[in-house]
Amino acid sequence: MTMTQNENLNTVFWDRLARKYSAQPIKNQAAYEKTLERTLEHLGPNDNVLELGCGTGSTALLLAGDVGSYLGTDFAPGMIGIADEKLQAAREKGEAPAGLSFAVADAFGEEVDKNGGYDAILGYNYLHLVEDPESVLARVNSLLKPGGLFISKTVCLKSKAWLFLPLIKLMQLFGKAPYVRIHSFESVELMIGRAGFDIIETGTYPEPHSRFVVARKV
Repeated sequence: MTMTQNENLNTVFWDRLARKYSAQPIKNQAAYEKTLERTLEHLGPNDNVLELGCGTGSTALLLAGDVGSYLGTDFAPGMIGIADEKLQAAREKGEAPAGLSFAVADAFGEEVDKNGGYDAILGYNYLHLVEDPESVLARVNSLLKPGGLFISKTVCLKSKAWLFLPLIKLMQLFGKAPYVRIHSFESVELMIGRAGFDIIETGTYPEPHSRFVVARKV
């Protein structure tokens, strides 16, 4: 799939930000832990899991020990470079999950193709940064086993678009923000449903803008 101009700019943006991003503390630890807790409730010890937009791999390192295999991917090489550093450091300490690996890839890359499909695909703080989320969701559906799960968390700024959209546009002009699509809770859930999923759980972690969704492939 040919990379668009926005996607090229996004790669440059996230590569440049990777080290700073990795060093930032989690803004809402309680909400983050709630997301992990609810995710693990739906994963099994033999599951094959794919994470899209894994960033520098922190979440992957926390979840991978509870599943059979875990592939963390991101289209930004700078992010995956740091994720690999973290994985190597964990290996040297004897703390690395055995089934964890990382790859530079997006949802359409051949690196994510898997015979038999995945039991679960994860995308945290992901769909609002994707230029064509409908195509991504169709691809996610095709990569999942029958009954497989798509677990996501999406920043939804529609209710405050009058405030955030002009600010985002201004920051993008100066290379200070990536591509961002403005969603509402309803639009995200409708989009996931139209892609061939039944939504089985929702939550907001943290309030008021981050929508957590667990959806099962029909």
